[in-house]
Amino acid sequence: MKSRTLLIILFLFVLLLPLALFLQPKVKEPPASFSVADALGGIVEPGFARATLPRTFTFPIDHGPHPRFRTEWWYFTGNLHTTSGRRFGYQLTFFRSALTPAPVSRTSRWGTNDIFMAHFTITDVQGKRFHSFERISRAALGLAGAGGIPLAIHLEDWSAVGFSGKSLDTELKASSEGKAIRLRLKADGPVMLNGDRGLSRKGREPGNASYYYSIPRLATSGTIRVDGEEFDVAGLSWLDREWGTTSLEQSQAGWDWFGLQLDDGRALMFYRLRQKDGSTDPVSAGTLLQVDGTMRSLAAADLQLEIGAWWRSPKSGSRYPAHWRIRLPSEGLDLEVVPLLADQELNATTVRYWEGAVVVRDVKSGSSRGSGYVELTGYDGMKR
Repeated sequence: MKSRTLLIILFLFVLLLPLALFLQPKVKEPPASFSVADALGGIVEPGFARATLPRTFTFPIDHGPHPRFRTEWWYFTGNLHTTSGRRFGYQLTFFRSALTPAPVSRTSRWGTNDIFMAHFTITDVQGKRFHSFERISRAALGLAGAGGIPLAIHLEDWSAVGFSGKSLDTELKASSEGKAIRLRLKADGPVMLNGDRGLSRKGREPGNASYYYSIPRLATSGTIRVDGEEFDVAGLSWLDREWGTTSLEQSQAGWDWFGLQLDDGRALMFYRLRQKDGSTDPVSAGTLLQVDGTMRSLAAADLQLEIGAWWRSPKSGSRYPAHWRIRLPSEGLDLEVVPLLADQELNATTVRYWEGAVVVRDVKSGSSRGSGYVELTGYDGMKR
């Protein structure tokens, strides 16, 4: 929901952040002091486009940027493994935030209308280590930018570059402090439109929504480097793609987002929007993608979500859910979702949140049912 997260996500600026970035060349390690509600809500300058009505999606054009909207993101996550069974998770996310509804003429070569932020993580399951990194830069002097056909996004040397103009076949590259990924992704299934034909409402006010689609099954191969060793890996990735201008409302604190790739070929996305009092917002929603490509939209009442355990971060002190039971009775699904590592908190990023690789099991038999990613936002400072 990134609502990758969503979802999303991901994802995540306040108005003052882009203005501050415009006044200085680069900010590598900004303080983790902004909330996701600040970033995706509030009053914005008139003139930005709003997500108010369903639209026709056109691919591959819609894989590229939408500059008339204030915020958008490309959210890649995946569960990968070596031939010997060593497991890794990864996240590479690019966020674009516009300063004004239309570009402003500036004489400086540093002048730009867009700020980019990116998050890169590796979950090393066997090594029991979670590595996370953040970069922020303006879209000037070649430092960052995004284009459409084929898709080409970069922030310095982190990139997502398409090698086919007709589909989302993409190569991801990122490296920092000896940790690196170089992955090739190829669509292995249909695009999943979330919400009302891709219009994903996050609140009751008109325009508090995003255009949101996912590609839940991206066949993935390539390499991951950790601790001076490079591993050949393969597995599945998930793309969450959203753009809009405002999403969250004043009463909302954040979301719990689930992107699950089931072993039987189905995919389940669900986001639980949380009110500040801890209750579930009725506009929470999801999508079930069937094996034959048909999609079923899910309302909050269709799915039962229970938290079975909690985990407290030793770094931030924040308390996150750490075990879930998801029931979708109409589809015969009764699933247990468990993190591969408890500590998958992005703690030193501008917006602190938890996002990590999970395993999916059948509650009754305990057998594997799949894998996926979970994102938890708005828990920063939650101690109880």
